[in-house]
Amino acid sequence: MSTHIGAANGAIAERVLLPGDPQRAQWIAENFLDNAVCYSTVRGMLGFTGSYRGTPISAQGSGMGMPSASIYTHELIVDHGVRTIIRVGSCGAIVDDLALRDVIAASGSSTDSQMNRVRFDGLVDYAPVADFGLLRAAADTADVRGLPMRVGPVLATDAFYTDRPDLYGRLARYGVLAVEMESAAIYTIAARHRAQALTLLTVSDQLVRDEHLSADDRERGFAAMVELALETAVR
Repeated sequence: MSTHIGAANGAIAERVLLPGDPQRAQWIAENFLDNAVCYSTVRGMLGFTGSYRGTPISAQGSGMGMPSASIYTHELIVDHGVRTIIRVGSCGAIVDDLALRDVIAASGSSTDSQMNRVRFDGLVDYAPVADFGLLRAAADTADVRGLPMRVGPVLATDAFYTDRPDLYGRLARYGVLAVEMESAAIYTIAARHRAQALTLLTVSDQLVRDEHLSADDRERGFAAMVELALETAVR
């Protein structure tokens, strides 16, 4: 039994969807999974296991930011035997050709966090990337479903409210599509423990044009991304 999840052995499936918001985990369980059962309410970070098209799937909240996501990713993989993690989250687009509700698959994750510099004694800037098999499966699934999906790098930042928004424009010129807060940590920990990880994101904020989804849309309005994640997980 893990410290922060507290689920019984075998309660969590080998494939997990990982939203930051625990209420989104509940929404996924109630709307997409068959016979879903809640396995954890520790710290209000809800976790559920059910099935999707006959395949066991879990949905687990991870909280906001890389420290919180690191805890849940580590415990899911190390303590509960999870082999596939697909983050399903929101992001702010920093390029002008993305619109609200567009879906992104994060091929790699730049970061301003010091977590990996500490991990590698400041000697290497480790480049966290998605598992290629999952990324390819997501791209193939999106094509079959006729869902437009952008593939490219994102920025995982430690600060939601930043004093340096000017850096977003510079990152965009280097091909970075959007900013979020968890992917670099999830990719790093999954790689360390030989698990698969992918981050799928829905654009909730268009930072170039100052456009934003409502709080309700952020929590519940991401059906296309969730369906894509589930189909990818079972491929």
